[in-house]
Amino acid sequence: MVEPFLGTWKLVSSENFEDYMKELGMSIEARNAAGLVKPSVSISVSGETVSIRTESPFKNTDISFKLGVEFDETTADNRKVKSIVTLDGGSMIHVQKWLGKETTIKRKIVDGKMVVDCTMNNIVSTRIYEKV
Repeated sequence: MVEPFLGTWKLVSSENFEDYMKELGMSIEARNAAGLVKPSVSISVSGETVSIRTESPFKNTDISFKLGVEFDETTADNRKVKSIVTLDGGSMIHVQKWLGKETTIKRKIVDGKMVVDCTMNNIVSTRIYEKV
């Protein structure tokens, strides 16, 4: 279930995010801006609908979805993607597909922290969030 993910989380560490953003195709300007911010992520649920709000000085994004149902998403870097989020073994797996490309954002709770692995091709960025 999504219960362990519910609440507000603040980014505390980030590893290899620059390379991940480069792999996504983000411009140097966007990478520089995004690399400086420490976003907060709020995850909530209402009935079967899960909502994830990401807030930063760079840009705020909101997505709402039902687990296992594909939806349209516009990412913080303005990619128009088809997304699907599933739960697998305690991890929330968020797959984004666009223009023949694919990236996976895997969220899991480890020792009370939310560990987010962002993977595209062979590039992996690990971002760690603490509950606010």
